[in-house]
Amino acid sequence: MTNSERRRTRQHMQVILVLLVSSLVAITMLPAHAESLQEIAEHTHFHGVSFNRAGGDAELLIATHHGMFAVMKDGSTAQISTTQDFMGFSADPSDPMRYFGSGHPAGGGNSGFLETRDGGATWSRLSDGVNGPVDFHSLSVSAANPKVIYGVFNGIQMSADGGLSWQVTGGIPDGLVQFAASSRDPLRIVAATKTGLVVSDDSGKSWRNAAFDGEIVSAIRIESDGIAYAFVLGHGFLTSNESSFAEWVPLSNSFGQAIPLHIASNSKDPNHLIISTQTSELLESLDGGKNWKSFGQRQ
Repeated sequence: MTNSERRRTRQHMQVILVLLVSSLVAITMLPAHAESLQEIAEHTHFHGVSFNRAGGDAELLIATHHGMFAVMKDGSTAQISTTQDFMGFSADPSDPMRYFGSGHPAGGGNSGFLETRDGGATWSRLSDGVNGPVDFHSLSVSAANPKVIYGVFNGIQMSADGGLSWQVTGGIPDGLVQFAASSRDPLRIVAATKTGLVVSDDSGKSWRNAAFDGEIVSAIRIESDGIAYAFVLGHGFLTSNESSFAEWVPLSNSFGQAIPLHIASNSKDPNHLIISTQTSELLESLDGGKNWKSFGQRQ
């Protein structure tokens, strides 16, 4: 073989290697668990939902019993994290790539307080919490001070330093379903319970009824501007303002047997809302909560 032939053969092999590497990269970037929302709902539960705030193809992120999933606009999904059980999930309002979580690793036990800084793909433990590792089933970050985070595990726990250290600040209100940190006061928590909407102004030390006394409130969300959304059985989806929970405006009561448990809003469009229900169904509203359809359903 001449030197010229050797050079051509070496160049040809280099081209083949480049093509092989490119093919391998393309394969590894394909979603390993691509399923529809309906398919994953058949074998897991949704424990939190957020709009994807970092851009890209995904519209939503959902925290499930089996890991984090990205949800595209057409309702298709792709698992983006390793398999682990997320029981609590909350977005950091100060960083679009950062989320917090808690639950159980795949091998069992409790995961402690977790964070991701890459939009949900990789997670690391920030702390054990008090009497941990904790398993926070509810998490909420204060928009008034994003360093303040609340979690529920053997009481109300609060961190004032972004999750590095925790203290027990109060008791869990009876019949707690979900809770949300105030947008105006980092010491205030608003809780949806089986006996009404209750508020604590001292990080959980004491609670008072704010609305719907004796009724089941299954979901609560407070926006950074103080707008509040709640779902109350028998009343439906309603809105109010944190400044006066005595007044609520009904938006929709056409959910049939569905019971909303988690509410998310699009920071780029306040009229774009998502709820997840007790059956792990995602519903979408484009008009501020008045009309709803299954997420991914074409008009």
